[in-house]
Amino acid sequence: MKTPKRIQPLVEDGLIDEVIRPLMSGKEAAVYVVRCGDEIRCAKVYKEASKRSFKKATLYQEGRKVRSGRRARAMEKGTKFGRDQQEAEWQNAEVNALYRLADAGVRVPVPFGCFDGVLLMELITDESGQVAPRLNDVSMSVEQAEEDHALMMHYIWLMLCAGLVHGDLSEFNVLVDEYGPVIIDLPQAIDAAANNHAKWMLSRDVSAITTYYSQFAPHLAKTQYAKEMWALFEAGEINPDTELTGEFTEEDEVANVDSVLEEIKAVLAEEAFRQSVREAEEF
Repeated sequence: MKTPKRIQPLVEDGLIDEVIRPLMSGKEAAVYVVRCGDEIRCAKVYKEASKRSFKKATLYQEGRKVRSGRRARAMEKGTKFGRDQQEAEWQNAEVNALYRLADAGVRVPVPFGCFDGVLLMELITDESGQVAPRLNDVSMSVEQAEEDHALMMHYIWLMLCAGLVHGDLSEFNVLVDEYGPVIIDLPQAIDAAANNHAKWMLSRDVSAITTYYSQFAPHLAKTQYAKEMWALFEAGEINPDTELTGEFTEEDEVANVDSVLEEIKAVLAEEAFRQSVREAEEF
């Protein structure tokens, strides 16, 4: 096939010998099967921000640290240089997350580097050497669902122990090979301690994965892994060897009625003030 424009520089530099075929095109990137010497790998070509349909990217970038003050200021001002740096940070985030999670014991594709917006990484295949299916295309027995769900909860916990939350995890970005699930698509991975939305995103990740496996093992829907994980995380009990139970007991808290009423009054007063300002402007 004709070599995509973004991949051509990697061919010229000898990093890729041949583009075999397109694999998929998603909201943030297009992926191709490529040959690198004797190895068959995949090349993920990130789409430009203007063509990328990934929603609420700024939500995921909250808390990410930029070492250079100049780059940080440019990104904040939205200059061309700043936008370019923001794109580079978005792309490098996936490479960094892949290395970090592999070291933590999470099954992810092996990365081989990111070059001008093209990520080279391992191609996950099935027993026959074909591209491994996504989890959403896989059906299984109750026993297999229980086993794989427990493994995915363990991976999510290992991610949290490494300080990361996937942020967009579902049956559509998990591949399944002969050894089990492999987590993919990580440019939006967030810093669990620095991002204010981390708890909500962790809960969403766990819920999406649990909902899928619950099709085959309905009792899994009753598990409380997200709450259990976050409680341990907040308590500073970060231990990769912790055996999760999926059980969690909510603490009974007595509501402070007076403080709730005060908050309601404050909100109503603020809205009344805004309304009076609008009416004055219209007058």
